[in-house]
Amino acid sequence: MSLRLFIAIPLPEEITARLLTLEADVPGASWRLPEHFHLTLRFLGEIDEALAREVDHELGRIVAAPFEIALAGAGSFGGREPSALWAGVDAPPDLARLAGSCESAVRRAGLAPEQRKFKPHVTLAYLHGTLDDEVAPFLQESAEFRTDRFWVDHFCMYSSRATKAGSRYVEEAVYPLTGAGA
Repeated sequence: MSLRLFIAIPLPEEITARLLTLEADVPGASWRLPEHFHLTLRFLGEIDEALAREVDHELGRIVAAPFEIALAGAGSFGGREPSALWAGVDAPPDLARLAGSCESAVRRAGLAPEQRKFKPHVTLAYLHGTLDDEVAPFLQESAEFRTDRFWVDHFCMYSSRATKAGSRYVEEAVYPLTGAGA
């Protein structure tokens, strides 16, 4: 059996509530449910259970200290025909180091390197048939968006399971950040 997995930082409820205030009338936007908000550190895709256990073992070896981040600003992916809207992240180098540690862990477990550069964000909506000029008002209105800083003291491995109502994310493992900083 295979699992569709990703590694992410869950968001506190008060941050999720703030993200919901960004929802706007953008043509073609499918806004994500609050329980789907997270900050992806590494997407793994479909992998078998044996490899998932090896990834879990390697992620459990990561030593990092807790750190603070905030969400700030918004943007879109996709150029003239954007595919997604996102909230940006105001983060110290600790976040990039954690993502790098996750990348190293999954490589040690046997996965191929990630081809995309790490761009910390929280996906807010997926877009369908939307043009960049239709997204422009949202980007302008949300440019000054900012949350309070919040502590990141753990990250998780999640599975994504397809249901008739859409994807359901299941927390498969939790990895506390209790070590010394770099």
